[in-house]
Parts: sequence; C-alpha cells; structure tokens
Amino acid sequence: MQPRNYYKIEGDKLKRLKKICVKCGDGVFLAEHSDRFSCGKCGYTEFKR
Repeated sequence: MQPRNYYKIEGDKLKRLKKICVKCGDGVFLAEHSDRFSCGKCGYTEFKR
C-alpha cells in the first residue's frame, strides 16, 4: 500500500488515517481485517464490535 493511503495533510498538520499499535508505538500501523485490527510486528489484536 502506498504511504499516501496512511496520511492526510490538513492545513499545517499531518493526520494519520490508520490505527497505530499501542504496544509498538508510532510508525507501526494495524492491519484492518473484516472482524479485527492486528499488528504484524508484535501480534497485538483489537476486535471490532
């Protein structure tokens, strides 16, 4: 996926469009699946409701 799909520029600020892993921190995004978000680096998973 292209980096332009992860960020959006609003005025002078950079907005992240994807969720960030709470364990790994900034720079590691969560992959979006149909029923969950998951980190490919550490395996952290958040389930959608």
